[in-house]
Amino acid sequence: MKLNEMLHIKYPIIQGGMANIATGTFAAQVSNAGALGLIASGGLNAEAIEKEIAACRKLTDKPFGVNLMLMNPDADNIAQLLADEKIEIITTGAGTPSKYMGMWKDAGSKIIPVVASSALARKVEQLGADAVIAEGGESGGHVGDMTTMTLVPQVIDKVKIPVIAAGGIASGRQFVAAMALGAAGIQVGTCLLVSEECPIHENYKQALIKARDNSTTVTGRSLDAPVRILKNDMAREYIKVERNGGTREELEQFTLGGLRRAVFDGDVQHGSVMAGQVCGQLKEIRPLAEILDTLYEEAKQELARLKTVEL
Repeated sequence: MKLNEMLHIKYPIIQGGMANIATGTFAAQVSNAGALGLIASGGLNAEAIEKEIAACRKLTDKPFGVNLMLMNPDADNIAQLLADEKIEIITTGAGTPSKYMGMWKDAGSKIIPVVASSALARKVEQLGADAVIAEGGESGGHVGDMTTMTLVPQVIDKVKIPVIAAGGIASGRQFVAAMALGAAGIQVGTCLLVSEECPIHENYKQALIKARDNSTTVTGRSLDAPVRILKNDMAREYIKVERNGGTREELEQFTLGGLRRAVFDGDVQHGSVMAGQVCGQLKEIRPLAEILDTLYEEAKQELARLKTVEL
């Protein structure tokens, strides 16, 4: 089944659950533009998320969802809130949502965990997941080791539920490549950061537009918490200390509040400017509707071109 048919949306596209960025307002704007908007739980407690859900519902009558980062200290309360609010679509990250699945199923929610391995995909399928998001390490923020090109087909071969491809997708060609691997749809994040509606600081958007294909790096591998960000003063100093055997406490001092500094204060040299490897493809700030429509139309044009290609 195509993702747009499953979720009753225009395009088979989900917006990534980006912490401090994917607000209720932004999720509503994404949903109104034809994709599935997600409210991110990263950095928020249940009370704050309840307000974001209310804001989203005031701004859209289209489907939207909430992403629960399972490492959130208030995860239990947030999970209960999502059941009480009867959220239509719930995505999860950083773990297995096993203890919440029954409650969410009883509330009528569709549950779509983010996975970084075929083993985890199998596990959540057995728990009752409706689909999975197979996210490759090309993506921004917290990443796994496998690339989208290698992860997606291996997950598809192991599960019977729909698989959504994420990581390294910002053009029609990449959209079609994901579908060629067998994906039911895609999840995108970085390419939406340069939308007019995205609530990040202008400095953040300009840093993405100026970025090149090799402008990202991954910090935190030594802590088993890899995060892909733009190269800047903070990232270079972090990696220097990390290579010299810095402790967890030393390294965490670099990133403490880093994302908020980038998103809200526009400090793109000392903040954590999360971005995927597609940042080098971003050229201008455009409305969400234009970004999504272009992505979809480019994909259709690429499919038409492929009909003339011989192997």
